[in-house]
Amino acid sequence: MSAKHQSQAASLAGYASAVPTPFRAGAIDEKAFAAFCEWQIAQGIAALVIAGTTGEAPTLTPAEQIRLVRLAVEVADERIPVIAGAGSNATAHAVELGQEAEAAGADGLLLVTPYYNRPSQEGVFQHFRAIHNATSVPILLYDVPSRTGFTLAIDTILRLADLPRIVGLKDATGDLARPGCLRRLLGKRLRLLSGDDATALDFLALGGDGCISVVSNVDPELCVWLHAALRRGKSGEARAIAQTLAPLTAALFMESNPVPVKYALSLMGRMSADVRLPLCAPSEATRTAVADALRRLKLVPRLPRSQILADALSLCG
Repeated sequence: MSAKHQSQAASLAGYASAVPTPFRAGAIDEKAFAAFCEWQIAQGIAALVIAGTTGEAPTLTPAEQIRLVRLAVEVADERIPVIAGAGSNATAHAVELGQEAEAAGADGLLLVTPYYNRPSQEGVFQHFRAIHNATSVPILLYDVPSRTGFTLAIDTILRLADLPRIVGLKDATGDLARPGCLRRLLGKRLRLLSGDDATALDFLALGGDGCISVVSNVDPELCVWLHAALRRGKSGEARAIAQTLAPLTAALFMESNPVPVKYALSLMGRMSADVRLPLCAPSEATRTAVADALRRLKLVPRLPRSQILADALSLCG
């Protein structure tokens, strides 16, 4: 890893893609993964986020997670930072994942709040501090209560911001009071990144620095344009882009991520729609909504319903 890209991870701005993990016959499709990362970089994405929720981290082995990080680092070749998901509800396991991701060349870590255990705010603070003290790369906190059943309190975020390598927060709460509040309390001490595509535009307008996005996997160009428009002060242009993306955003969250986004990418020829159990193939309603959204954005040619049905049947095996 390079000091330059660690610095970029610490000052992350714009749209970073939460990259899905392509599978083929149950194994990681390394060729598709590498090609997808290369396409994302060419489209101007700010960073690659590997082995997070969208990457199906809960169903990956530790060896698979680290292999994905190594592949992404090789493809990125120091052009953009690679941020590795290394979260766990077992602190010792998260430390191990973080250390291995760092050794594999990751420029930063994304650490989700511990799930299922139901720790106190003090326990979560100690969890993140332990990982911080055991690694040496920038760390982004990840608050996603819809999946973890836990919300990082503002006071806990402020305490964690005092640790020198806690550099940012991915906020997937959808609470638009948070970016402004945190910006007032923290100034520029933390990068504030939306983790909720549906509210990302407003999050950015209220003081956010960027978005770790699902939608940018499918239409990175429009997402990059949206952020660029905001930076130029063209809020009307940014809102028009967000409205253009809205049907796609809605379709990609009709079912648990990454089921719809992998189906979308399969229609675009980027990767297989395969997911690992307990996730399964999307419903007909989701398939139709995704295909319609892609057609509106001209990301795929017009698909007849017979083709959608054929795709559905192939997913069912």
